[in-house]
Amino acid sequence: MSKKVIMLSIAVLFGMQAGLAMATNPDTGPGCGLGKILWADNAHQKNIAPQVFMATTNGTGMNTFAISSGTSGCTNDGKIMAEHKATVFTAANFENLSQDMAQGRGEHLASLATLMGVPANQQDEFFAMTQSQYTALIQEGKASPVAMVKAINGAIASHPVLAQASTR
Repeated sequence: MSKKVIMLSIAVLFGMQAGLAMATNPDTGPGCGLGKILWADNAHQKNIAPQVFMATTNGTGMNTFAISSGTSGCTNDGKIMAEHKATVFTAANFENLSQDMAQGRGEHLASLATLMGVPANQQDEFFAMTQSQYTALIQEGKASPVAMVKAINGAIASHPVLAQASTR
């Protein structure tokens, strides 16, 4: 059954990815690439003219190489995408996740643990942590799925076992 949950989440991810990326990405510039590097010293990078110059420079075709190779300030480590997957999954499954967290087990919680990079041999520890910190995690997460994922990531980072075991 958890395969169905993951497949549904991936489908939702593709449907919501663009809107979610725009809502959570604080960088309003052209991203990465040669244009971003060449104009990095400009004191007013967020103004229209420097952004147009950066985007035009990126439009020379070098940006595709930078993105695919992970150069010129571009990254191909997948961490941003993994965060979005967890956020989209949380948005689509908030009620079920809430119930699973309260119980300290469940397929939705197991799927979230996988999406967040918790190794299989540490998922029981993750389940126990979400159950013991349930009230704080849910209260922080009520504002948005982004807030909930951020709260869970913070709890993982401060957990003595999970902080060392997380693959993210």
